[in-house]
Amino acid sequence: MSALAAVGAGVAALAQVPLEPDRDQARQWAVEELAKREYAEERPGALSQLLDWILEQLDKLSGLGGPGQGTGTAFALVAGVVVVLVAVAVLVTGRVVRRARQADPAPVFDGTSGTARTHRGAADEAAARGDWRTAVVERFRAVVRELEERAVLVPQPGRTADEAAGEAARWLPALDDPLRSAARLFDDVRYGDRPADAAGDAALRALDEQVVAARTVAPQAEAAASPAVPS
Repeated sequence: MSALAAVGAGVAALAQVPLEPDRDQARQWAVEELAKREYAEERPGALSQLLDWILEQLDKLSGLGGPGQGTGTAFALVAGVVVVLVAVAVLVTGRVVRRARQADPAPVFDGTSGTARTHRGAADEAAARGDWRTAVVERFRAVVRELEERAVLVPQPGRTADEAAGEAARWLPALDDPLRSAARLFDDVRYGDRPADAAGDAALRALDEQVVAARTVAPQAEAAASPAVPS
């Protein structure tokens, strides 16, 4: 369940409570609602501190009146507002974090290792069970590793998808567009919030086959200096 859906459920739950809960009961409802997994999964660390501060203020509010003075109702209403504010902060902050990831992508292999065949097998297994995100990520890694194994790319720790596509396209100009499109897809799926699907995996599968079958063409500058090119 998304944070936005959790908001609706939380507010609905609060709307159904008795009109005059005591302050301890109202506070417990607020704590239980804001601690739900839906918020914790998406909430960055800074929002955890915000949550602590909000609950502290609610504690102060609960001490302003005694039983029978409507404090419980006021507390429950404020708790509902808090749920909405926290969820909005989660949604906004989550989008900012995802955009930052898209703007600053991490390396293709990101600590992983394996041959092109290994990554290809992992992609096939993921696709068979409908895990398109893993299939897309592993399929692109298979493409990059294949390029390294063919000596089109020199293995380089920390290389990003864009860098791999740009360097490979110099030797495989006919695959320039699909290589760059594949790099964008990899970054968007792996580090952004783009959902993966069967079509994306199919496109990468086709690119993988093209890379395996392609013959390299030396860039003009290298061709002028030497006739030797990777094969």
